[in-house]
Amino acid sequence: MFGERITRGPIFDCRMCGQCVLHQTGMTCPMTCPKEMRNGPCGGVRADGRCEVLPEMDCVWMQAWERSKRMPVNGREILHILPPVDRRLKDSSAWINEVRRPGQGTPTGWDE
Repeated sequence: MFGERITRGPIFDCRMCGQCVLHQTGMTCPMTCPKEMRNGPCGGVRADGRCEVLPEMDCVWMQAWERSKRMPVNGREILHILPPVDRRLKDSSAWINEVRRPGQGTPTGWDE
């Protein structure tokens, strides 16, 4: 996990949720949204593109949308609805979690 923290943290402002989706959100960590939403936008985007919770901040999801257009496959991955954040994985390695729990899928009752 140390490697992820020292690379993803400063480069992508990653919040180490243990379930990284940077490749789906145009290399924008969705957990930097004050509402910590996995799927956005939250509906609170101001007309000027700023966050409703922290008006001095650009909306994280507006940034993710624009950045995702520059990703391979023309940003279509941002359209995938993600399962809720598993808070038990906070501060753990997304890479290790993916290897150790390959079939973890989604929470009970959540259809992909």
